[in-house]
This record gives sequence, structure tokens and C-alpha cells, in this order.
Amino acid sequence: MKTKCSRKAKAALLLMFISATGLLAGCSTGTKKSPVDIDLTKMSATMVYSEVFAMMYSSEDYIGKTIRMDGIAASYHDSLTGSDYYNCIVEDATACCSQGIEFQLADEDAEYPPDGKEIIVEGTFNTYIDGEYEFVALQDAKLL
Repeated sequence: MKTKCSRKAKAALLLMFISATGLLAGCSTGTKKSPVDIDLTKMSATMVYSEVFAMMYSSEDYIGKTIRMDGIAASYHDSLTGSDYYNCIVEDATACCSQGIEFQLADEDAEYPPDGKEIIVEGTFNTYIDGEYEFVALQDAKLL
């Protein structure tokens, strides 16, 4: 049986990594014009945190929507599988908590941003199965 999960285990490791290295910083504010369904770059920190939380726990409501978000790049290497995961991390209004969404660049040859870099990423929200769990990601993403 497949279990739905929003990368809780990997997210916990990622958050520990971010906290330990001091990567929690403010988000960038620039945007580019393109059709998006949900533009997190135009929302307050509280609204962004709430929307990302909803995306993680009600993912079926967001599948196929184009999402634009800004935050801090952070990566995670799974030593068991050898896979790398790249995320855009956003903070809440008090900067005490953070959440992130994985993104997968459309261009397979594109370089992912280094950890700690402020980024704007846009992609199609979707879910995928990895092992026994379902995860969320912005697929066919591009860095703006």
C-alpha cells in the first residue's frame, strides 16, 4: 500500500541542515511576467507559509497548477539512494519556521543554484512516488 507523505523525513533532515548552517535569510522580491496560477512572490510571509503548508497537506488541490515562489535554495543528498533533491525554502513572518518545496528543473543540463542562494523558481505542481511514499515537487521548473 502506498503511503502519502510530504517528505517529512527528508524535510526534517533538510531543516536541520539549514538551521545548522544559518541559511535562513530573507526572500527576494523580483518577479518576471508569465502566466501563473499561484504567485507566492506577491504574498506576505504569513500567506506564503500558509499556502505552502496547504500545498504539502492538500496536494491533490494543486496538481497541474503553475506555481511561482521565491526563497532560499537548499539541497539534500540521500546517501542511501544517491539521489539529490533541490528545494526552495520559505520562512514564516517571524522567521522561526520554514517550509520548502522540491523543484526539478526542466533543462536536464541546467545547473542547480548553490545552497543559500536567493532564488525565484516557477514550475508545475505535481506529485510523484518514491519507494512507498508520495512527494510533491515543482516539475519542469525554471529559475527566473
